[in-house]
Amino acid sequence: MTLWQRMTNFSFLPDYAPYFINGIICTLLLSVVSVFVAIIPALCLALMRLSKSKILRGISGAYIQVFRSTPLLVQLFIVYFGPFTAITLPSYKMFGFIDTAIFIPGVVALALNSSAYVAESIRAGILAVDKGQTEAARSLGLTQAQTMRYIVLPQAIKNIIPTLANELVTMIKETSVIGYLGVQDLMWGTKTTAGATFLPLSPYILAAAIYFCINFPAGKAVEALERRMRRGDK
Repeated sequence: MTLWQRMTNFSFLPDYAPYFINGIICTLLLSVVSVFVAIIPALCLALMRLSKSKILRGISGAYIQVFRSTPLLVQLFIVYFGPFTAITLPSYKMFGFIDTAIFIPGVVALALNSSAYVAESIRAGILAVDKGQTEAARSLGLTQAQTMRYIVLPQAIKNIIPTLANELVTMIKETSVIGYLGVQDLMWGTKTTAGATFLPLSPYILAAAIYFCINFPAGKAVEALERRMRRGDK
């Protein structure tokens, strides 16, 4: 069989198409849930980085550096074989094929990793707000916490939303490591198909095409969102 034939042999699709369909559902669900779960710890980390306390800044900085400097796959295994070996999670089949007992540890690992990146984006968004806003709020008698809650954060959201959307696009690709836990995402379905059909190339080409069809339009949507957000600045 020639290279071209191995690349274009999709005879497995009639039998294995459900693996790819279920994989797309699982991948998108993992991505959306993980990014939303990451927002709260990311906000806490960003505020700690902006704190006057050296201890809080040190803890936040150490967390961000550790998660940004180590592979996501290693973090995934540490989370799954560490804390979650002592926690008994309910096993429930979402959509009939996603086991919550392994889906939840996957979400936690992805969210912990994502929060390290989102925290820096939130911090940058907060710092982008004019300092005069903070000074005006404090002069009116608002506390530092009230100033951050009512004045700074609402304005920083405009700077943060495009970054969060971009993180969601990135997360769609990063979920490919979750298949190592047995979560039936797109890569799990691809590896299962390749192993069962002895076709080592065409299933992965199909997976790459699916990822592209998801991420390319999503990336263009993020670019359009960023342009729309910049209109207010002009």
